[in-house]
Amino acid sequence: MALVVRMARENPTWGHRRIQGELARLGYSIATSTVWEILHASDIDPAPRRAGPNWRQFLAAQAHAIIACDFLVVETVLLKRLYVLVFIEHGTRRLHLGGVSAHPTGAWTVQQARNLVMDLGDRIAGLRFVIHDRDPLFTSAFREVFEAEGLRLVTTLPRTPKMNAICERVIGTLRRELLDRILIVSERHLAFVLREYLIHYNGHRPHQSRQQRPPDIPTQPARDVTDLNYLRSIRQKPVVTGVINEYRHAA
Repeated sequence: MALVVRMARENPTWGHRRIQGELARLGYSIATSTVWEILHASDIDPAPRRAGPNWRQFLAAQAHAIIACDFLVVETVLLKRLYVLVFIEHGTRRLHLGGVSAHPTGAWTVQQARNLVMDLGDRIAGLRFVIHDRDPLFTSAFREVFEAEGLRLVTTLPRTPKMNAICERVIGTLRRELLDRILIVSERHLAFVLREYLIHYNGHRPHQSRQQRPPDIPTQPARDVTDLNYLRSIRQKPVVTGVINEYRHAA
């Protein structure tokens, strides 16, 4: 179908599963195998730049009660290293981003934890575990912030990224979809683009583990698949300084 080919050509890094997710966001329920066949028939690689295995749901039985965290490290064009503390809720895949710092300290990390608790609000009552690695910035004071809310801290073993696979995956997503495609010049610039991406990630980007629903969208629209042949009703909207495309129905 024409829209499938259009999306593939406008987004060369998107594979057939990513395109199927974007179609689902528009209300068109199409099998990934169908998208694959359309791309293959159009001489378009259905799976460009595939990188490694697709991690399965970690601790499936407790996914709804887990939030994980890790540091995202970013180099600016002036070779200044910046750090962002990333949090992700396993069950909903909702992403939370802490502040940006060139010199994070234990006190700074504690403040990010406090900010997260405030951001979660009543939803923190549904969480039971916080997963993090053995970075010394995760101090006892950091742990106490969550323990005061009744959460249990789980520390991963050395050199075992699979124990925090969901967080590792979202950091990879941040790099592939955003940071590898834009030059960061300062802390303020990084904070700005991350805020823009957070809106896209939580409010629009489809997630396979949620039946292609974004974290903040409870239900998916449903439309007639035959409408895909009529492109005039679909509008492309560049977001996050123009490096990512969203697709919506025309008003």
